[in-house]
Amino acid sequence: MIGIAVIGYGYWGPNLVRNIAEISGARLVSVCDLKMERLASVKARYPAVDITDDFDEVLRDPRVDAIAIATPVSAHFSLAMKAMMAGKHVFVEKPMASTAEEARRMVDEAARRRLVLAVDHTFIHTGAVRKMREIVENGLGEMYYYDSVRVNLGLFQHDVSVIWDLAVHDLSIMDYVLPEKPVAVSATGMSHVMGEPENIAYLTLFFESKLIAHIHVNWLAPVKVRRTLIGGSSKMIVYDDLEPSEKIKVYDKGITLNGNPQKNGEKVYQMLVGYRTGDMYAPQLDMTEALGRELRQFIDCVESSTQPIADGHAGLRVVRILEAATQSLAQRGRVVELEQARRIA
Repeated sequence: MIGIAVIGYGYWGPNLVRNIAEISGARLVSVCDLKMERLASVKARYPAVDITDDFDEVLRDPRVDAIAIATPVSAHFSLAMKAMMAGKHVFVEKPMASTAEEARRMVDEAARRRLVLAVDHTFIHTGAVRKMREIVENGLGEMYYYDSVRVNLGLFQHDVSVIWDLAVHDLSIMDYVLPEKPVAVSATGMSHVMGEPENIAYLTLFFESKLIAHIHVNWLAPVKVRRTLIGGSSKMIVYDDLEPSEKIKVYDKGITLNGNPQKNGEKVYQMLVGYRTGDMYAPQLDMTEALGRELRQFIDCVESSTQPIADGHAGLRVVRILEAATQSLAQRGRVVELEQARRIA
């Protein structure tokens, strides 16, 4: 039985607490938060669970094998490092740290102490995203593009920009689904609230091949949109996370190019574009709650001393892109090489 303590009972903490309490093989030992009124609601619903506002008390508890961190990003590094130094496995909310250097140090500490470090990239555990990866691996052909829109009205964050809040989802999905990793990023955006981080942004990611990715994130949209297009030479995917049932639609559509040889002795090619239109199908998806699946995997990894899909290395890759995008944003879209961003970090 793996004993787990949850640190932070604000926006995401209640979801962690509910899922951990329901998982066989796990025991919710305690919940820690600085606001006692939040802890009172924990005690009312889970009377057997300890509550405290003292993080060090949690670390001293021998019943606690692992720590789940659901606090503002700025606190992730210090809390995770203290937990690992106390010999606790760590499950940390995304993004895993405020900088790539912090993320790298977390990865190194987990490796040195042989602890499990898992990052809460929830979307990669959904049935829809797992199905997308399967389709990409088995039948999409040459990859052309990843194009995503993730917009809504709020919730405004005061400590991070819309990139760190919303684009992190697509970056984690891309890291899991696409066969390549990006080599450079360009980002543009704007803040419309004085003194606050950017609330709208556009990211373009470049790869070694002709694959290109574009992400649009926005806190000032009148409607909520969660739609992604993935294009390949054989098939194309539409992923709409707001669809109640058919979240994934696969289209047997595309183009064929036929070139004519030299004309009149000149190197002139007439490209004939043919359009291929086939069937569309919506595959059946596993509708298991992603967070519960993710936490079960974390517990299994702790028990078996293995690594989860979204381990510290995956979290570090995402933070490196976020950091490079932030550099580009400050320079009005200058392309930042990810190797360069890694050296700066």
